[in-house]
Amino acid sequence: MSGLELSQEEWSAIALSLKVSAVAVAFSLPFGIAIAYLLARYRFWGHSLLNGLVHLPLILPPVVTGYLLLIAFGRKGVAGAFFENWFGLVFSFRWTGAALACAVMGFPLMVRSMRLSIEAVDQKLEEAAKTLGASPLFVFLTVTLPMMLPGIIAGLVLAFAKAMGEFGATITFVSNIPGETQTLSAAIYTFTQVPGGDAGALRLTLVSIGISMVALLASEALARLIGRRMQTQ
Repeated sequence: MSGLELSQEEWSAIALSLKVSAVAVAFSLPFGIAIAYLLARYRFWGHSLLNGLVHLPLILPPVVTGYLLLIAFGRKGVAGAFFENWFGLVFSFRWTGAALACAVMGFPLMVRSMRLSIEAVDQKLEEAAKTLGASPLFVFLTVTLPMMLPGIIAGLVLAFAKAMGEFGATITFVSNIPGETQTLSAAIYTFTQVPGGDAGALRLTLVSIGISMVALLASEALARLIGRRMQTQ
């Protein structure tokens, strides 16, 4: 194999990372919007506690987060047993667990970006829509949501990037199983631990940088496109 040619195992790690990251972001999106809106627009008992819980994965060591996920969503955990018995969904030592770990780790970045975007929305526009007889849900879908789209895109990109680079929580929760849970970061780590693995680690590092750059450029293009459309309306 040439120095720049990827092996089947490396392609598998890349494909798995893309799948895990996409599933993690898609699963987190509706919850992220709901919690960001709740934190931005309402003051209630437990507001600070909810905000702290949302941002806790940013503070805790990733290994601790992974261990907590293993306790809760492992086959003997309360949540893990529930999902397995009722939905046949297993998280521990499966790619689904890797997606869950990535979703948890990227969730704070997603929520914070969306919350800032919601707080920047002019509430007078929402009030004007309400005075015309629009329901709160209709106002959110037609006024608030379109205006917070740049924040949603930024949150998605941040969460996706975090998911692509996640290592500590993932490897603690679902281990490092080639073809099942071995993501890009885990594969790079594996290459660094074996003699002669530097070339493989470098190849995957370059791939990781390339994917991240494409995601950032795509987000910038989408943000500019949405900005131009909003200005013309």
